[in-house]
Amino acid sequence: MTPPVTAPYSCFEKLGASDLDGDETLLGVIEHGTGHTGVSLADGYPRTAVHTTTREDESFAEAWHAEGREESGSHGGVAWARTADYLFGVARVPEGGRYAAGTAAVYTGIFDLIGTLGYPTLARTWNYVSGINTPNADGLEVYRDFCVGRAEALDARGIDPATMPAATGIGTHGGGITSYFIAARAGDRVNIENPAVLTAHRYPQQYGPRPPVFARATWLSPPGTDDGRLFVSATAGILGHETVHHGDVAAQCEVSLENIARVIGAENLGRHGLRRGYTLADVDHLKVYVRHREDISTVRRICAERLSREATVAVLHTDIARTDLLVEIEGVVA
Repeated sequence: MTPPVTAPYSCFEKLGASDLDGDETLLGVIEHGTGHTGVSLADGYPRTAVHTTTREDESFAEAWHAEGREESGSHGGVAWARTADYLFGVARVPEGGRYAAGTAAVYTGIFDLIGTLGYPTLARTWNYVSGINTPNADGLEVYRDFCVGRAEALDARGIDPATMPAATGIGTHGGGITSYFIAARAGDRVNIENPAVLTAHRYPQQYGPRPPVFARATWLSPPGTDDGRLFVSATAGILGHETVHHGDVAAQCEVSLENIARVIGAENLGRHGLRRGYTLADVDHLKVYVRHREDISTVRRICAERLSREATVAVLHTDIARTDLLVEIEGVVA
């Protein structure tokens, strides 16, 4: 009897940790720190660095693992590694005056790759966007420019925005746009919404010419088992489609955590056909993005009060997709 497949899992390591060397379970490494690099294939897996914080002591390596890494390569600008069941890929749009065309090319490359290699189930995406709140060469906010490019790639392939999985779209301090993703060959994927927050691709036009496209969370269950992972999107202090508690980082942090709790709770998962439920104590491997350094201690305190003491929590100092958002939180439930 074939043993159940284990879904990809992440670990946070200090930069330069020797236990990453020669690890044949690695699918990819994203270094979070005070600088950025291009995308490379090192030791059979893609690797890059994103400038997501402003102090060296907050730097770490986000290492994604899965058993049985078979092959790695590059296709359409996407560096990738795969097992028999999972695919991890990383791509980058160089820094420039406009990002829509480059973003469309990256997402077209991702869609090409998952089709060519046979991993059609896109399960999670991350997008780290340099100068996310600044204007591009045409005066359009860079995040909105990015959203235009991603939407154009979906349009070109006829992809329904409702099928896009959990995602993160967050700022960096330089380096263009870095996108990475997890895709699966088979298994069950269920995209989860939040009844208290408008579905992202239905946002009104006040948030840009093309809305963001992502689910609030995505459940991924490997073939042969119903024990999977729930990937929680970067979640902020938004109700309906509006930012709440302007200027109050503590209140926004509480709403962010309440939104996560609502998304992963039994009542909401039941609406999506999943017979399970979780609490904030079940969320691990959290990345917490804080706009202002002076707010970090407040956010740390609230997270320590509301999350499990055993949870791995990395706090990063960087900008967020809306200028009025002060904190955003993502995580994984396994």
